[in-house]
Amino acid sequence: MSDQLPDRLSPLFNRSLEKGIAILQSFGAKRRTMTLAELADAAQISRASAQRSVHTLQAMGLIQKQPSTRRFQLAPKVMTVGCNYLEADALIDAANPFLAKLSSSCNETTNLTEPDGLDMLYVARFPSHKHIPIHVPIGRHMPMYCTSAGRAYLSGLPDAEVRAILKASDRRQHTPHTCTDPVKLLEMIRQARERGFAFNNQEYYLGDVNVAAPVLNSRGRAIAAIHVSAPTSRWQLAEAMKRLGPMVIDYARAISNAARALD
Repeated sequence: MSDQLPDRLSPLFNRSLEKGIAILQSFGAKRRTMTLAELADAAQISRASAQRSVHTLQAMGLIQKQPSTRRFQLAPKVMTVGCNYLEADALIDAANPFLAKLSSSCNETTNLTEPDGLDMLYVARFPSHKHIPIHVPIGRHMPMYCTSAGRAYLSGLPDAEVRAILKASDRRQHTPHTCTDPVKLLEMIRQARERGFAFNNQEYYLGDVNVAAPVLNSRGRAIAAIHVSAPTSRWQLAEAMKRLGPMVIDYARAISNAARALD
């Protein structure tokens, strides 16, 4: 999470650009296509502002209109921005060989996530050849508080920052197993710091156990996390912690060493 976010009240803040980005961010799995009125409502802007933003984005090739329904949807060109980030992120290049080797060693899916606000963002993924019950694409966000990667990342931050993030998080109950109590969550993160890895036992997705470790920079501060997805059809939590825990620690340490060369 950035410590120095630009001031939204500054005269340099561009409201028109903000509205255009809000339009793009409004699309998703639950809103694949929208009318102009729906876009204005989703982006929480006026219909006139939505019309100007949509026209500009359509002219740029980032949004397209379905000829049959006259509804708007994202255009393939919008992927360019995300792809540019992935190509420019040196940490991903440094981590990929280790993620591939970890996946081969444990025969499960391995992932690299980076912090984005109160979430962890998937930026690299090596799927297992075995059945994967949950598909998580690159670019998906997951909340920090209830995921192993998020807790691993938080374990690499000072307690004061952890408390602030937990307080600001929308700690909702995603499954019957989700822990939402900030006191218990802080203790879990402290234990992860001492243990070297964090875990998640079906707290975000049912049937999904995860074990994660933080990637640290040269100052010992977390900058990312790696985790192994272990379906409950193949793993019990105790076994995952015993076998996968030491593995994610070792590979996270190797990625941390590689990342320090990038500082």
